[in-house]
Amino acid sequence: MDGLEPGKSIQIQSYKHNGQLHRVWDTTTVLKGTSNRVIGANDKTLVTESDGRTWITREPAICFFHSKYWFNVIGMLRDDGIYYYCNISSPFVFEDRAVKYIDYDLDVKVFPDMTYTLLDEDEYELHKSQMNYPKVLDKILWNNVDHLLHWVRQRKGPFSPEFVDQWYELYLTYR
Repeated sequence: MDGLEPGKSIQIQSYKHNGQLHRVWDTTTVLKGTSNRVIGANDKTLVTESDGRTWITREPAICFFHSKYWFNVIGMLRDDGIYYYCNISSPFVFEDRAVKYIDYDLDVKVFPDMTYTLLDEDEYELHKSQMNYPKVLDKILWNNVDHLLHWVRQRKGPFSPEFVDQWYELYLTYR
């Protein structure tokens, strides 16, 4: 896909259901980019929140986006292992040199031993009410939580033992 060539720098833009920009990661290096899947990496990248606050990521991360699944996965390489932060979200679109998705609040944090915690259910319920998520969307999102947790338990996709390490090794060749 044009603009998703390996080694190119892109932004990641997260929105809310009402179309409001939520968060922007300034630079992510494309490692693999197709119409169905984007794998990127970043380290110490600038992140801008919707209220204008900024912060810098602390560790290298491998990002996995798919056009079929309603989640994305960030594998963070820390001294004591790989931690995963998974956003329940719309499938991504790529436009204007940015991977874009709608963040639906529900998150899953996966620890190096592959135990996990579901986060932000209260925030999800609040936004579901405030933004009138349709029932069909609620069903899609919870089905994708189940699908994601199946991947975690089965060590599939970005949760396979070698996934993050292999992509990180490639990322290092671009730095």
